[in-house]
Amino acid sequence: MSEIARLMAQLAPHEGVNKTHLAGVNIFKSAKYGSRGPMCYSQGVLFVGQGKKRVYLDNQSFDYDRQHSLVMTVPLPVECETFASEAEPVLVLMLDIDLVQLNYIIRLMDEHNKIPKDINESRQSGFFVAENTADMDCSLLRLLQALQSPLEASIMGSALVLELLYRLLDAPNASPLYALSLSHTRLSRVEKALSYIHKHYGESVEVDTLAGLVNMSPSAFHRCFKEVTASSPIQYLKKIRLNKAKELLQLQQLKVKQVSTQVGYESTAQFSREFKRYFNQSPGECARQ
Repeated sequence: MSEIARLMAQLAPHEGVNKTHLAGVNIFKSAKYGSRGPMCYSQGVLFVGQGKKRVYLDNQSFDYDRQHSLVMTVPLPVECETFASEAEPVLVLMLDIDLVQLNYIIRLMDEHNKIPKDINESRQSGFFVAENTADMDCSLLRLLQALQSPLEASIMGSALVLELLYRLLDAPNASPLYALSLSHTRLSRVEKALSYIHKHYGESVEVDTLAGLVNMSPSAFHRCFKEVTASSPIQYLKKIRLNKAKELLQLQQLKVKQVSTQVGYESTAQFSREFKRYFNQSPGECARQ
């Protein structure tokens, strides 16, 4: 076991998500193989200490492991597969992207003329896979060491997270991370629309409303939205509603009709059909789990 994996394991005594002494930083642990299935990834960065995970999106697959980190510049519904075992559980540090920190770094980089010139010409996907450099691993190791102590995490945690974000911005394919911070980019405008969807998914959400919110024509908005999320606005909304419904069924144990209404469906029968098609199980079966 590497030192990075060992430190992650000390921070993750339980299966699932383990909180650390620093807000916005958690450790995920799983000791069993997880077959391919739908889920929603939050905006953040995923550093693997051990094992491997595979993401499926838009008929493509992407691995992130000890050599590669996954950067989600926007929350995305994807399909995920986990490669792990009792002997070698998967360990992942999950780092929320703090836009205040990101904006601070990019402002300083701009003052030093270090921002890439082709950001608006680059493809602005909602995620990218970064190759872990030696500098990035050193930064990750120092953060994990600090997280072992509540005092060190409080004193040095934010600065070490800042360092990790800077290392990520140095990756050759990091243009989506820059685009997230700069207000005039396509990605930052779509991110604003995604924030609206995540707050209002239980209401009626119209594409024209989203396009107007970011000052784009409906056709241009639809095109940019698909570039970032690999889904149309309507498909994205449906996936978010269904993922939220699964959370409500499993965590709050609500009735199917209650959940259907809460996530924005007028017809419980339609909700049940779409839920089963998406998760390969009925809402009732999901709730009983």
